[in-house]
Amino acid sequence: GAFNRSATCPRWRCLLARPGPQVTRSWLLGIQARCEKHAGMIFRILTPTILAVTLLLSGPATPLRAQVEAVDNVDFDTYVGQLAARARAEGVSEATVRRMTAGLSPDPRVIRLDRGQPGSPTRSGYPALAPYIDKHVNPVRINGGRDVYRQHSSALRRIERDFGVPPQIIVAIFGHETSYGRITGGFDLARSLATLAWEGRRRELFADEFIALLKVADRGFARNEMTGSWAGAMGYPQFLPSVYQRLAVDGDGDGRANIFGNRIDTFASIANYFRDAGWRSGQPWGVRASVPGGFDVDAYRTKLEAPVCPRVHERHSRWMSVDEWRALGVVPQRTLPGDTLVSLFQPDGPGTPAWLLTGNYRVILEYNCSNYYAMSVGLLADEIVN
Repeated sequence: GAFNRSATCPRWRCLLARPGPQVTRSWLLGIQARCEKHAGMIFRILTPTILAVTLLLSGPATPLRAQVEAVDNVDFDTYVGQLAARARAEGVSEATVRRMTAGLSPDPRVIRLDRGQPGSPTRSGYPALAPYIDKHVNPVRINGGRDVYRQHSSALRRIERDFGVPPQIIVAIFGHETSYGRITGGFDLARSLATLAWEGRRRELFADEFIALLKVADRGFARNEMTGSWAGAMGYPQFLPSVYQRLAVDGDGDGRANIFGNRIDTFASIANYFRDAGWRSGQPWGVRASVPGGFDVDAYRTKLEAPVCPRVHERHSRWMSVDEWRALGVVPQRTLPGDTLVSLFQPDGPGTPAWLLTGNYRVILEYNCSNYYAMSVGLLADEIVN
């Protein structure tokens, strides 16, 4: 996804202002860290200079890769050799192994990003949903989705017939994940996944994804095509390599599933993901609901603890039929069959908007287990066609 940008990156004059012995390795790395906070011409120009001067100051005995190390101190090149051997044993061609491992080195930035992820939040409070929706379901994203929907309407209708997933849901995912293909991430996936596997904290996960990446590459994708997020998500739908292997679809019949530059393949692949996750054709993800004044939503909270994403699911009510909710005064604002099982969700508290969520909402959560994400996808989808 997009990175936060700032205007604090030093200009060239900062280098010239501290000549001679004042230019230290730690000072230069500090500049590099600040520059990495935003993307742009300054960073692209300045970073190679910083790295070059840093290496000069460090001397040949302190290579860049020494800044990071694996948890078990295994040598990076040795470990990549082990991954290459495994890839060959699993059928990846020698040519692909060579081109995908050539020149690999550990990426300190990837490790910094991975180690810098926030821990589990406390149980006290949740950020309000409404500001998040205002930011992510905005006129630019809505109009962009409508443009994509109109441009590819015939292909999207065909995909809906094949997979049972509505076009607006597909387009909303496309818009949320990569801003309709404009922001897909610029990390070399081979380097990122090799780094994360070698570093070792989640070695099995990332080693498997590295091997899966090589298998994807073996289908004819160039290494420079295979860029994405620092954690390995790639292409227009931001699939992990293992997800690509399992669910990517050739949507236009040209012989390969190209999620890196082909929208039709991307739409079909997203639809296949949703079908695999249990999307029910003909059922909405959810509908707005009116809740009577003084209604105690907490009295109907679920008592089940979800095995995954418990803080996401603990905010939902128990499952009851639309008719049962109607009997309590909770009324859907769009038609739903009375026997449809739904869960009540009023994220920002009494007197604020509420929704009755169907099982298809849980399918959106399979893509990204966040109520903020799933609600914004559903609401964006509605705006695209309304």
